[in-house]
Amino acid sequence: MTLFTKPIHLGTLFDDVAARGADTAVHLSRPLDIAPGLGTELDVPGVGALVREVAGWFAAAGVRPGDRVAIAKRNHWDYVLLNCAAARLGAVPASLSARLEPETLEVLLKRLDPALLVTDAALLAAARDAGADPTVHATRTLVVDGAAGTGGPSGHVLRPDDVRGASAPPPRRPHLDAPLAVMHTSGTTGVPKLVTHSTHTIMRRLAGFESHRWPVLGSRPSDTVTSALSFAHGRALAWTAGVLWLAPGALSAVTSEDWDEAGPHLDRHRPTTLEASPATFVRWQHRAAEEKSPFDRVRLYVSTFDAVHPPTVRTFLDATGHRRPVWMQGWGQTETGPLTFRFLTRRAMAAARERHPTTRHLGHPVPTRTRLRAVDPRTMRPVPAGAPGLLFCQTEALCLGYVGEEGRWRSKLVGEWWNTGDIGVITRTGGVRLVDREVDALREGGCLEVEDVVDDRLPEVLECVVLSVPDGPPVPVVVTGNGGLDVLAWRDAVADLPELADPVVMTWDELPRTDTGKVRRTALRDQLGLRPDTCGTGRWT
Repeated sequence: MTLFTKPIHLGTLFDDVAARGADTAVHLSRPLDIAPGLGTELDVPGVGALVREVAGWFAAAGVRPGDRVAIAKRNHWDYVLLNCAAARLGAVPASLSARLEPETLEVLLKRLDPALLVTDAALLAAARDAGADPTVHATRTLVVDGAAGTGGPSGHVLRPDDVRGASAPPPRRPHLDAPLAVMHTSGTTGVPKLVTHSTHTIMRRLAGFESHRWPVLGSRPSDTVTSALSFAHGRALAWTAGVLWLAPGALSAVTSEDWDEAGPHLDRHRPTTLEASPATFVRWQHRAAEEKSPFDRVRLYVSTFDAVHPPTVRTFLDATGHRRPVWMQGWGQTETGPLTFRFLTRRAMAAARERHPTTRHLGHPVPTRTRLRAVDPRTMRPVPAGAPGLLFCQTEALCLGYVGEEGRWRSKLVGEWWNTGDIGVITRTGGVRLVDREVDALREGGCLEVEDVVDDRLPEVLECVVLSVPDGPPVPVVVTGNGGLDVLAWRDAVADLPELADPVVMTWDELPRTDTGKVRRTALRDQLGLRPDTCGTGRWT
C-alpha cells in the first residue's frame, strides 16, 4: 500500500504541505476563533504561519515537550491548528468537546492533568456557573477570545495578548510510536474514554490511507472537499492531513449544522465531496430534497461515527446532478480508525420500506489493513460464518491506550485482537452486518435494524432510538419535527417487527446527544426513568 511519500508530522503538517507546492484554498463557514481577523478565506502557507504563531503562544504559556495541552472550545476547524501547534513543541494535544457536561469535562481534565488548557469565554463561564471550574485542573489556562477575566483560582488564566509575539522554538518530532495526540470517544454510555494515538497510528496508518489516490475516494485537483464534523474528534486530524496531501482545489470546513451558517457557505463553495456526521445529514435532509440545493455537484458522500438510515442516503444521492454519485459508509471506532467500508449507490438504495435494509451491511474489512472475527460473548470461541457474535479486530492503527484507565484498555485487548464491543455477523464472503453495540443488544433482533425500518417506513420520523429493557419489550423513542405521531401509521409500520413497547415521542432538541450527534443512550434512559441495566452486559464499552 502507498502511504505518505515521506514521513509527515502533525506539528509541521501545513509547512510540509506548502513545501510540496500545494495551492489548496481553505474556505471556512466562519472566521477562526483563534484568529478572527484572518477572515474565512485562507491558504496553506498562511495557516502554517498561524500554527507557528500559536506554538509561540504555547511556549510563552510554559508548555514544554511531553506536556499535555487540553483543548475545549466552540467547534471549529481551528482544533486541528491548535493540535498542530502543541505537537510542534513536542507536547501532546488532547481535544475535548465543548458539548461535554461540565462535570464530565472535569473528570477528563483530572485524568489529563494538562500543563495548559485552551478554552473560550463561553465554556469557561458555563462551567464555572455549574460549579466545575476547569482552570483548577490545569497549570495555566489560555482563553482564546480574551473575553474572560484573569483572576482564576490559580491566578494563571491568560489571554492571547498575554502571550502574543513569542517565537516558537524549532519543531520537535516525536518517535513514531510515542504519544502524539489524545481524543475522546463519543460517550454514549457514560464518561468518554481518552484515546491516545501515535504518529504511526493516526498519521501513517489513518491519514496515510487517505493520502492514497484510491478510485472514487481520492481527492482530485477539481474537488472542493467539505467536512461538517466535530473537529474535536480525532477524525479531523486524519481528514485534514489526508485531504491536504492530495492537494485538491479547496478544503472547506463547516463548523455548525445550523443552516443559517452552513447553507450560505455550502452555496458559495459547493462541495464535490462531503463528509458529515449522520445527525448533520439528517438535519439537512429536507434541504437536500429541495429543487435547488447546494449538493448538486457532490460525487462522493462520506458518513462515519454512527448508523445512517436509508431515507437519508437516498435523499442525498438524489440531490446531486452527478451521474453516478456514491455514498461511502464506514464503520470503525476512535480507537481503531475505519475497519470496513461500503459504497452505496442509487441502485442499491432503490428498494424502500424493506424489512432488512441494506444500510446495516457495512461492506468488507479495509484491504491489507484490517482483520475481523466474531466470537461468542460468553465463551469467546469463534462463531460460524453467518452467526452473530462479538466482533474483534486486528489493525495497525490501533491506539496506544486510555489515559487514566489502563486496566479498562487491557480488558479489551486479547493478544493482538481488539474487542470492539459491537455485535455483528461476518458473512461467508467476509462482509460485515452490524447488529448492535453489545451493551444495547436486544433479546430478539437488533435495535439498529429496527431503527432503520421505522425511519424508512414513516417519513415524519427524523430518528428512532430503541432502548432494550431486561424485563419487557424494547422501548422505541421516536423523534418527529412537531413531537406528534400518527398511531395507526406506527402500528402498520411495526407490525412485522419484534414486539415493541408503545413509542415515546420527542422532538430533536429533547434528545441528549454527543458532540458527533450520537444519542447518549444512558442519559436518555435516565431521562425516561428506565432501569439503567440493559439486555447486554456492557463489559466492553
